Amino acid sequence: MPKRRKIALAVLALIAAGGIAGWFITSPQRVDAQTIATLPEGDAARGEGVFWAGGCASCHAASGAQGEARLELGGGVQLKTEFGSFVAPNISQHPQDGIGNWPLEDFANAMLRGVSPSGEHYYPAFPYTSYARMTPGDVADLYAFMKTLPSVEGRAPGHDLSFPFTMRRGIGLWKLLYLDERPAVALDAPSDLVKRGQYLVEGPGHCGECHTPRSAFGGLENAEWLSGAVAAEGTGNVPNITTGEGGLGDWSDMDLTNFLETGFTPDFDSAGGSMASVVRNIAELSADDREAIAAYLKAVPPLSNGY
Repeated sequence: MPKRRKIALAVLALIAAGGIAGWFITSPQRVDAQTIATLPEGDAARGEGVFWAGGCASCHAASGAQGEARLELGGGVQLKTEFGSFVAPNISQHPQDGIGNWPLEDFANAMLRGVSPSGEHYYPAFPYTSYARMTPGDVADLYAFMKTLPSVEGRAPGHDLSFPFTMRRGIGLWKLLYLDERPAVALDAPSDLVKRGQYLVEGPGHCGECHTPRSAFGGLENAEWLSGAVAAEGTGNVPNITTGEGGLGDWSDMDLTNFLETGFTPDFDSAGGSMASVVRNIAELSADDREAIAAYLKAVPPLSNGY
């Protein structure tokens, strides 16, 4: 065999091997079988708290929904970013248009791994990189509560993305960099109250998804955790919520807990935009949980504005 042909065949073999390796590396990784097997039977009453902590209504209910309409999760809210426009899907109990036919295993894989029932990667506009820190018990409780919510007919429109962001398989590489169950920040001997706040903020609350700067690839820069960021939709900045310069250093614990319940700042301003919806969600939590969130924010390493 001529030397040139041998070289060509070797190159093709390397390309094929690389393609096969890349295919396996980017494969959606589901929750392990042991975790699925030990998922508890969820408690809907506890799940309601997880629902509000997770902010599900903010994206999946109709824009501006109030009262009971916040529990009608037909989707349709758009998030316009530099990567394209993402549309929140119907996650109501409709058996075809929503998730009414999903077993708990499918729900857990979506929440903890960002994997759809058909085995596709979800785009990280769905904040599963934060939800990955949730306990299986909380996921089961949330599932039980979601089962009590109304069925809403109608599928939300699909995402409007341009190449190469239409290729979901590449999200497998992105997940290798940014999907991590470990805490976002290491705290020195935190109290039980701070630990609870860390879980709520870093897990279901997914506060870092808006308040933390992102890399060029759209992943969170945990070294600048909660230091503020350019808004994902490119209209203004999301504030620094550490106690560093430009952040919450002048706020007392009472200021923080009051804001989380009422939306009013110490300067008698009020939460606006998407934060107004976040406050409505957090106001549904217990006073103890709001106190825990405030304690955690006070314990996070102080940083100057990240934008």
